[in-house]
Amino acid sequence: MPIEVVVFALAVTFLAAAVQGVVGMGFAMVSVPILAFADPLLAPVPQLLVTLPLAVWMARQERRHLDFSGIGWIIGGRIPGAVVGVALLTIATRPMLELIIAAAVLAAVAIMASGYHLRRTRAAEVGAGFLSGVSGMVASIGAPALALLYTRDEGPTVRANLGAIFAIGILITISARVVSGTITLDDVRVAALLLPAMGAGYLVSVPLQTRVSQRLLRRLILALSLLGAIALIGRAVTAA
Repeated sequence: MPIEVVVFALAVTFLAAAVQGVVGMGFAMVSVPILAFADPLLAPVPQLLVTLPLAVWMARQERRHLDFSGIGWIIGGRIPGAVVGVALLTIATRPMLELIIAAAVLAAVAIMASGYHLRRTRAAEVGAGFLSGVSGMVASIGAPALALLYTRDEGPTVRANLGAIFAIGILITISARVVSGTITLDDVRVAALLLPAMGAGYLVSVPLQTRVSQRLLRRLILALSLLGAIALIGRAVTAA
């Protein structure tokens, strides 16, 4: 891999980690589309591997704000979602699946922008977890499906719970990919290369976390969800 591509990948990873450290989501939505265009070896599986320690770090940092009951129901939905994602990868093309996921994300963004607040019931948590499992498996972008659940929460609550959900969900996704043989040694090597940049990005985000108001946090979640949908459409169109 050319040195300029490596430097670019490290810079993108640093930025993506800083964004997720502040908002609670966004690492994959920022890094996967950009790095996939830069070099196919850089995404999407290495982002799954790099995001795991980041998610654990976030959950531990804000652990006083964890809602274990809600997390349990969301993970309960994510497990079958990951299984469905694996099945979909075997019967449909990736561009087709990414377009479907992008359409669902755009619908969620429109709902959030309208001011509608999804009441956090067990059914809503299971449903969001299921959709996150499917999109996380197919595109390594599982956050938008969960965004509706946390649009009215404070930053520490968003970061703690999304961090815990991502950590457990990523473990499920990685396990499913290992079983299906879709993780390679190159993916592990790229993840190891990007890991220091991820750590530096998160450290930079910590002093910025207290400066983000709930209103700004909501807007950032909307913007990142929209970015994720646009990125998926771009990837699908260019791959078709």
